[in-house]
Amino acid sequence: MSGEAAFRRIADDIRRRIGAREWAPGQALPSRANMAREYHVHEQTVRLAYNELRRDGILDGEKGRHVTVAHPPAMRTLTDVDAEWPYATETTDTRPRRASDDLAERLGVAPSTMLQHATVECLEPGGRSAMLVLSWWRGRRRNHASYAAELGVARLGEEHAHALGLLVDAMAYRVVRTRLDVHGAPVETADLLLPMDRWTIRL
Repeated sequence: MSGEAAFRRIADDIRRRIGAREWAPGQALPSRANMAREYHVHEQTVRLAYNELRRDGILDGEKGRHVTVAHPPAMRTLTDVDAEWPYATETTDTRPRRASDDLAERLGVAPSTMLQHATVECLEPGGRSAMLVLSWWRGRRRNHASYAAELGVARLGEEHAHALGLLVDAMAYRVVRTRLDVHGAPVETADLLLPMDRWTIRL
């Protein structure tokens, strides 16, 4: 069995054992050395399994130290799609890109117009990603007077699924938010991607 297959198998088994309440939320798991002996693998393989489970929000703890079973994520309710995120954020992509037909229609520009872009990861106090905000605008960012929002769902590709700690092709809420100036013209549009297991939407 390859190293990659082994660490994924171990990660899946640890998930099963946590689900069976072998370890409770907040309880430390055995050390990597002990787990390596139990699973008959190298410590590095256990480290990879722990890292994957940490990324997926199953485990908490710093690299190189004991890890604990994470408490279930808090459910949040989205009521104002234009509110500032109250915790830390991380901007992960600012590459300009050309407007697709959809973005061109949302912003009232010609297709292939060069747009400014930002992908912002909104983080929970514990550091786990709560949602992604992908924004596009033309020229300088301008103030807005109002906004319009539409709720739907989206199937996540590899990049966005990885950022949110979800499986590729998982479904997430997708809120399309378009900010408008005083005349009702669009100045910015955004996709808010929210994991369905962490959010309730009330617009």
